[in-house]
Amino acid sequence: MKEESPKITKSLLPLSFLFGIAVSTRNKLFDWGILPSESFEVPVICVGNLTVGGTGKTPHTEYLVSILSKKFKVAVLSRGYKRKTSGFVLADDKAGVREIGDEPYQIKKKFPQAIVAVCESRRVGIHKLLEIHPEIDVVLLDDAFQHRYVKPGLSILLMDYNRKIYEDKLLPAGRLREPLWSKERANIMIVTKSPSTTKPMDIRIISKYLTLRPHQQLFFSSIDYGKLHPVFPERGNQIRELTNIDKKKEAILLVTGIASTKKLIADLEQYAENIVELNFPDHHNFDKKDIAIIEQKFHQIHGDKKIILVTEKDAVRLQQTPMLSESLKQNMYYLPIEVTFLDNKTEEFNTKIYDYVRNNRRKR
Repeated sequence: MKEESPKITKSLLPLSFLFGIAVSTRNKLFDWGILPSESFEVPVICVGNLTVGGTGKTPHTEYLVSILSKKFKVAVLSRGYKRKTSGFVLADDKAGVREIGDEPYQIKKKFPQAIVAVCESRRVGIHKLLEIHPEIDVVLLDDAFQHRYVKPGLSILLMDYNRKIYEDKLLPAGRLREPLWSKERANIMIVTKSPSTTKPMDIRIISKYLTLRPHQQLFFSSIDYGKLHPVFPERGNQIRELTNIDKKKEAILLVTGIASTKKLIADLEQYAENIVELNFPDHHNFDKKDIAIIEQKFHQIHGDKKIILVTEKDAVRLQQTPMLSESLKQNMYYLPIEVTFLDNKTEEFNTKIYDYVRNNRRKR
């Protein structure tokens, strides 16, 4: 897959300069202690990025939940993007996408043993979590690198391999939320969505351009796809292997509400020749008009062998959409993704995470 260079709108660079002054001033106010940044006695791990758009925060947060839940009581705190509620909301059996947002809902559904909550203020959210669940061993902050009112004990910064931050510019000319030097706040940096064929030379080149500090560690991760799961399993559909798709005869209608589909399309082309795309904005809430468009697109595809494929994040929203016809429900699947660390660094990464939580747990 050809790398996707960041799109720079040169005419907006003067506005980016002003934006950079504002963001840098805010960061300095935190650095100097003029704006308060609170530390907590419970271990806090922040997962975030410098850019707008998807870098894989949710699968990496899920990876942390999966490894930490084996030994510790884990809580996940998110803003709950595009939810219809406000303030602190603790996920329970009654909390749906509208109450907590699609990604927190997905995490709670996959990891029911984890404590999941949403709150615009991460500082307030952590206090509430510890008040309700004093047994918590570690708090994971999803997409909170810019939320500096909390000082995490361990900060993980993600960068998409295909959209390198050192080639980008600040908003609005580019996609950076902060100046490049802000990466120095991170303890760990992960280059996400890396090709499984990434060579040692590629790793050395990227490491050189990132110019990380001695206290920072760099890892590379790739995306692995799971089996095709029916979005509505009660309709009797079975879990399928990607390799079971009839490459020449079976068509895929790919319906997405994510930031970028380029890598997903490139990966799916290994399994199907006929892929029809239907893209919606990131975190899109599907309405009656959208469902009608999906229905129309699906029925326009010729032949009997065809499926609708959605991402796991889109599936949790579609499951709570009442307008779907039986035809759509019977043919709709989602594709789970998992994180794999390259260069035999899985154990090294896991150990660093375990050691941080173990060494900083509250004494009871």
